[in-house]
Amino acid sequence: MEVTFMPLSDKDAEELVKFLTTNSFPYHRITAPSEELVRQLILEGRFDADGVCTYWVFGDNQRLGLVILERLDSQCPTFDLRLVEEARGQGSGVPVLQALTDLVFTARPRSHRFAGRTREDNIAMRKTFLRSGFLKEAHYREDWPLDDGRWIASVTYAVLRRDWEEGTATEFVWEDVDQP
Repeated sequence: MEVTFMPLSDKDAEELVKFLTTNSFPYHRITAPSEELVRQLILEGRFDADGVCTYWVFGDNQRLGLVILERLDSQCPTFDLRLVEEARGQGSGVPVLQALTDLVFTARPRSHRFAGRTREDNIAMRKTFLRSGFLKEAHYREDWPLDDGRWIASVTYAVLRRDWEEGTATEFVWEDVDQP
């Protein structure tokens, strides 16, 4: 699949509102944003501000979703990826994440790492991270509040520039300190 990215334009506000309010995002903190909330987020700079850039994601000439790149002024940018419901479970996640990694490391030469996070129960995204060259770097217990009052873990994955350049994955030992 050929993946391309088109920067969000200031003329895309209505399309952005439509996209975010007509798709459900069950593994995001806000699963079904209201039109009012999306418009507020647009005004607050959630999608375009210092260190933030948003792109429409296309695969094989069809819009697959939206990605918000954050912390672009740091050495470790992060992302928020939202695919249209029809694109989920169709195998598009890996090519999208690989193309996104290429975009970040090519356009941002200062970037040393590229990271993303998800809920522990989002198994599809966790596998997508691994298949795309990312490694699990953190598992934050009871970090993600659910609507019913329970908490679940969030899991962070990242890829190093060096690994992206070399096509490798630098492993590390999780428990590197012996217990007394």
